[in-house]
Amino acid sequence: MGYIEKGTKEFLDTNVALFAGGFNTFAILYSTQPILPYLTKEFGISPTMASLSLSVTTITLAVSMLVMGSLSEVWGRKSIMTFSITAASILAIVTSFTQGFASLLVIRVLQGIVLAGLPAIAMAYISEEVEKTSLGMAMGLYISGNSIGGMGGRIIIGFLTDAFHWRIALGSIGAIGIAASLLFWLKLPPSRHFKAREFEIGKLLNSMESHLKNPGLLRLYCIGFLLMGSFVSLYNYIGFQLIDPPYSLDPALVSFIFVIYIVGTFSSTWMGRLADNHGHHKVLRSAILLMFAGAATTLHMHLVLKVFGIALLTFGFFGGHSIVSSWVGRLASHDRAQASSLYLFFYYAGSSVGGTSAGVFWTNYGWGGVISMITCFLISALFLSTRFSSG
Repeated sequence: MGYIEKGTKEFLDTNVALFAGGFNTFAILYSTQPILPYLTKEFGISPTMASLSLSVTTITLAVSMLVMGSLSEVWGRKSIMTFSITAASILAIVTSFTQGFASLLVIRVLQGIVLAGLPAIAMAYISEEVEKTSLGMAMGLYISGNSIGGMGGRIIIGFLTDAFHWRIALGSIGAIGIAASLLFWLKLPPSRHFKAREFEIGKLLNSMESHLKNPGLLRLYCIGFLLMGSFVSLYNYIGFQLIDPPYSLDPALVSFIFVIYIVGTFSSTWMGRLADNHGHHKVLRSAILLMFAGAATTLHMHLVLKVFGIALLTFGFFGGHSIVSSWVGRLASHDRAQASSLYLFFYYAGSSVGGTSAGVFWTNYGWGGVISMITCFLISALFLSTRFSSG
C-alpha cells in the first residue's frame, strides 16, 4: 500500500482533517489564556494563580500523552484521536457552567487528559502515512492548524468575552470544536501502515527507556521544553503588561495580539520545507536566534516595536517546533507514537513550568524579569542545538 503524497486528494483530505484537529485541540487547550485578567478579577486571585488554569491542563496533557501514545501502538490512531477532540469539545461547554475557580481547574484537568489523544498520535500518523519527501511539509501544515487554532480560539474568546461574558466564550469554543471533530472524522484516511502490537507493559516501558537513552532524541525533547516554556511565558504575561500603564489597553483589544500567530502558520510550513532541503540543524539554530532577537525587542517601550518583537519570537517558535517535531519522527526507529508523545511530554511540561514560573518573575521583576527567564531558556536551547552536526 502506497504512502500519501503531496498533490493527491488524499494529501489534501489528510491535511484538512489534521488542520481541523489541530485547530480544535489548541483552541481548547489555550482557551483560558486570553481571559487570565478576567479570572484574576472574578475570583480574586493573583496572575500566577490564574495561570494555573492553563498550566494544569498542559501538565496533565503532557503526562497523559505518555499513556495515550503507548496505547495507540495497541489500539490504533484514528479512533483515539476522534474521541479525544470530541470529548474535549464537550468538556469545553461544561467549563462554561463552572461556578468556582477550583471547579474550573478540575474540568481543565479533565480536558488535559482527553486532549492527549490527538497531538502525539497525529505526529505518529503523519510519520507513518505520509511519503518521506512530503513529511516536512505535512508536519508544517498540521502545525499551521495548531497555530491558527491557538490564534483563532484566543481572538474568538477575547471578542465574545468583551461582548458577552467569558463563560459564553468558552461554551462557543466547545460548539466550534464539535463541528471540527466531525470534519476530522469524515476527512482523515484510515491508517494503512500502522501495525498493532499486543499490550505488554514491559515492552512498552523498555521502548520508552530506549527513546530516553537516545542522545539525539533526548536533546530534541529538552529543546522542545525550552522553546515552549519561552513561548508560553511571553504570551501568558504580555496581556498583563499591555493592560497596565503606560499602555492601558482594553483587554478585548489585547486579545487581538494573538493575530500574530498567523506568522507561525507561515513559518512552520516554510521552515519545515527549508529543513527538508538544507538540514534540520542549520534551520533550527536560525529559528532559536529569531526567538532570542524577538524576546529582546519586546523590552522596548514603544508599542509597535514590542509587537514586532512578539511577531519575531512567534515566527521563530513555530518554525523551530515544526523542525523538531518532524526530526523526532526521523530519529525514532520504532514506536514513533511513543517517541512523539515523549517529545510532547517535555514540550507541554515546558509550557506548565515556564508559564507558571514566569509569573513569579513578573510579580517580582516585571517584564524585564520575564524576558530574563526566557533568555536563559533560549541560550540553553541554542547550546543543545549545536550538539547536532547534521540532520
